[in-house]
Amino acid sequence: MAASQEHQTPASEPNHAAIDRVIARLREVYRRWSRGASNAQMRQDWDDLFWSEAMPATVEPLTANGVNAAWISAPGAASAKVAIYFHGGGFRLGSLRSHRDLMARISAASGCRVLGVEYRLAPEHRFPAAHDDALAAYDWVLGQGIAARDIALVGDSAGGCLALSTALALRDAARPIPAAIATMSAWTDLSASRASYDTHAALDPIHHRPMIVVVARNYVGPDVDPRDRRVSPLFADLGGLPPLLMQVGGRETVLDDTRDFAWKAEQSGCAVTLEVWDDMIHVFQQFPDDLPESRMALASLGAFLRRSLGVAA
Repeated sequence: MAASQEHQTPASEPNHAAIDRVIARLREVYRRWSRGASNAQMRQDWDDLFWSEAMPATVEPLTANGVNAAWISAPGAASAKVAIYFHGGGFRLGSLRSHRDLMARISAASGCRVLGVEYRLAPEHRFPAAHDDALAAYDWVLGQGIAARDIALVGDSAGGCLALSTALALRDAARPIPAAIATMSAWTDLSASRASYDTHAALDPIHHRPMIVVVARNYVGPDVDPRDRRVSPLFADLGGLPPLLMQVGGRETVLDDTRDFAWKAEQSGCAVTLEVWDDMIHVFQQFPDDLPESRMALASLGAFLRRSLGVAA
């Protein structure tokens, strides 16, 4: 029997001043881009915004079946338990550098090694480039002698899309699927057709439908329907997925991408834990130095991975 749980932020009031400071930093970067910044400049700005070495970790760059990647290992992480991480950034931004601290914190919370995957970005590399790279990285981990039962897929935003799509592609090919999937603010519907784009338009400080439609088209190109189940996992048959943890902020326009996916997966027989964090913004887990909710959510994600992969607390 599937199990669904909607988690709300604890009763203590969120620190709105801290949230506002985070939003101001994000808006400062987005304002610079409105003047026609190049892809290279946008990617550099994104890396600079999120780059941190606050969490100690060993970083070992490598190539995984031709895909740039790196092992991110917090002290004491179990080498035989692996979380494959797909970063967010709308398939256009993001890197091992921008998500280094988040991956290190996930490694510390879960006790697992994290394989960060630096998949190819659009518009230089449109669909199916990122999806192919995600599968190639998964195959590489299996080739290292790590069993599927010891692997979890984790991702934020577009990376959450990749984590879910990868598991579905493996299922469709009758191949071993990972033991668990954890997502943060997963982008599951690239057509931006969910109701929360309307109901939360005034609450989300950054992500609105017109921008999301452009970002999606930038990846899928002119010949792929953004509702194609290969790029929008919400529209796929969701039977046979492993246990899911799905976290999302209560202020997000992408809220229903997670809620609707969680409901559909549960109806398909999957074990789903849904966590909606009140007043939080898109991928709020990237701000652990600013937001206690970020640290709490990462602790919950780490505990889920430990349970799923059998890592001792």
